Amino acid sequence: MKKIYLLLFVAATASAGYFTTKSDAIDTAKEKKAINILLNDWHAAAANGDFNGYFGKISEDGRYIGTDATENWDRKAFVAFSKPYFDRGKAWDFKALERNIYFSKDGKVAWFDELLDTWMKGCRGSGILEKEGKEWKIKHYVLSMTVPNDATNDILPHKAKYEDPLLEKMRKGPRP
Repeated sequence: MKKIYLLLFVAATASAGYFTTKSDAIDTAKEKKAINILLNDWHAAAANGDFNGYFGKISEDGRYIGTDATENWDRKAFVAFSKPYFDRGKAWDFKALERNIYFSKDGKVAWFDELLDTWMKGCRGSGILEKEGKEWKIKHYVLSMTVPNDATNDILPHKAKYEDPLLEKMRKGPRP
């Protein structure tokens, strides 16, 4: 009789583990919806000058990489740079035209890319989000201006005027 109880106990424990694993699986549709809402609200917060709504979505150790080669900010520096724009009641207005979202196997990390309609014309945003408790937070965001391949040769002289001195200075400095 003890063997039967032991066998039932082992079977119950094993099946409980199986069902727990199944119920913990990520619901990608639900999480994609939550991330789309977060990112759309984040962009809208900038357009509406909602400082707390914008920076509340970036994790404390978040990073923001802007379109200028010198724009690689931790959250604190990005707040300092951005505050005057938000104080005017409107920062920037980016609207996603397309977005792709992907997840790590454990569902705690997501990454995305988005094509944006901005005052700079088409831009590409990409980023990494991490689940902090039950809430997604932006850990890393990169904003890039798009350049049509056929326009590259036309644009390079304009970029060179600004970036050649910076690149030369950086070539002389320490390398990663």
